[in-house]
Amino acid sequence: MINFTFLKIIVSRYSSIMYTGFKHLHSFTADFTLFFLILSIIYAVYQLLNKGVFTKSGKIIFLLALIGTHFQFVVGIALYFISPLGFSNFSANTMKNSVGRLYILEHPMMMILGIVFITIGYSRAKRKEVALAKYKNIAIFYSLGLILILSRIPWKACIG
Repeated sequence: MINFTFLKIIVSRYSSIMYTGFKHLHSFTADFTLFFLILSIIYAVYQLLNKGVFTKSGKIIFLLALIGTHFQFVVGIALYFISPLGFSNFSANTMKNSVGRLYILEHPMMMILGIVFITIGYSRAKRKEVALAKYKNIAIFYSLGLILILSRIPWKACIG
């Protein structure tokens, strides 16, 4: 049997530092992710309306939005398990509290659904041959993903 006592001591000693670091990283990279998501949607709609050709710069913008959302997901999962507001706070009483329920259930589930829509949009666009079909898939699925993401961002914690 492997003894994890040393690992438990390290994690308990540095968990508050890890939590603070992951929380700041999650907040800081959210701005970049939202920027590239919005830029992707605007670019796709613009090219769709102007019947533009699919360019390498467009692909890079769409890919940066996809990578950003996936990076946010990885950091968010880590934060979910080390945060005092995350998984360790899961209880029936917390589910009755709207703020607790937001952090434990609503925020993670809506972010996962948003990322799924964005991933589907990128994957479908990659398989299309016609540029307008690519832009249409990106515009629709990235917009749906962005709406889901924006619906459950804890705005009070972000702003105030």
